[in-house]
Amino acid sequence: MNAEKLTEYLDSLIPLGIPSVDCMVYKDHTCIYRHMTGHTDNNRTIPVSNDTQYLMFSMTKVQTMTALMQLVEQGKISLENPVANYLPAYKDLTVSNKEGEITPANPMLIKHLVSMQSGLDYNLERPGILRILKRDGMNATTRDLVDSFVESPLSFQPGTHFCYSLSHDVIAAVIEVVSGMSYGEYLKKNIWEPLQMNRTHFAKPVNHEPGLSEQFIMEGIPGQIVPMAPTCNYQLSECYESGGAGLVSCTEDYAKLADTLACGGVSKDGVRILQSKTIETIKQNLLGPDSLKDIETTMGRKGYGYGVGMQVLMDPQAIQSTAPAGVFGWDGAAGSCITMDTNSKISLVYTMHVRNCGMAYGIIHPTLRDMVFTQE
Repeated sequence: MNAEKLTEYLDSLIPLGIPSVDCMVYKDHTCIYRHMTGHTDNNRTIPVSNDTQYLMFSMTKVQTMTALMQLVEQGKISLENPVANYLPAYKDLTVSNKEGEITPANPMLIKHLVSMQSGLDYNLERPGILRILKRDGMNATTRDLVDSFVESPLSFQPGTHFCYSLSHDVIAAVIEVVSGMSYGEYLKKNIWEPLQMNRTHFAKPVNHEPGLSEQFIMEGIPGQIVPMAPTCNYQLSECYESGGAGLVSCTEDYAKLADTLACGGVSKDGVRILQSKTIETIKQNLLGPDSLKDIETTMGRKGYGYGVGMQVLMDPQAIQSTAPAGVFGWDGAAGSCITMDTNSKISLVYTMHVRNCGMAYGIIHPTLRDMVFTQE
């Protein structure tokens, strides 16, 4: 990694309109790089700092998969088990086809949820959600809302295609059932406190807390970056805890998690949250040929597979990447990303706070990946 060139690249993003960026790189429990620049408010008066927090959106999924695999290690959940073993509402699934709605040929399994092959979608206005919110309002719970997802038919037979969806929100409800805790309580006890992630918590539908970066959005073509309300639309109620997109955190907290996963599940302080063989399981591609086509065409992830809730670089040559095969991680709707490599024990966390910013996924993240993980 060339630190000078990395800094130069990060600085070049500010003139493009991105208000602020922050980047941390760890290698084997040592922070070998940190650079932040820009401002977190539209008036450009508040510099980005160590204390800046962000809506993490789908980077939440990395924690959800970590939590799930802890329970898999303990024998309390199996990836091969039907979801209905934990959530009885999922016994009554239907699948939409040309003739109407039919019963699935096979049950939805936990592995279908983690690999986004469940048949669910990301429609936040599905009839079941609207019904529960009308009934319970901001008191609607994670379990009640997740159970309501099945009131709409699946888009395809479980296990046959990839569709980015609410699947990991369902995993959060499964964790609640198995652990006997709220999802937030489980994360606090088993991930946040062990790793001293003291500035990580669940967002609300609208957020006004001190230290939270103003949220921006890219609008129009060419894109203009403008401020937007501090909303997290994936937090469906005040009581809902979205396993797919619900967390607020900061760069340093996520860097602790990234370093721990890159180092085989052991933190800088020697705390083990996962076994190394479990992390290798997370990195195994679960997508078949049709699903691999889906993730490439719908999400632009050519060369990548998808394991337990995270993308895995399978074919670097297919995308002219200089990073090694096996690099894994995920990103979030406001442009942040977390990327890890267990072989080199290097991890990268990059944060920004701009919604609908296509260049984050198509340009910035691949550039950072190749600058940080370049094979020597």
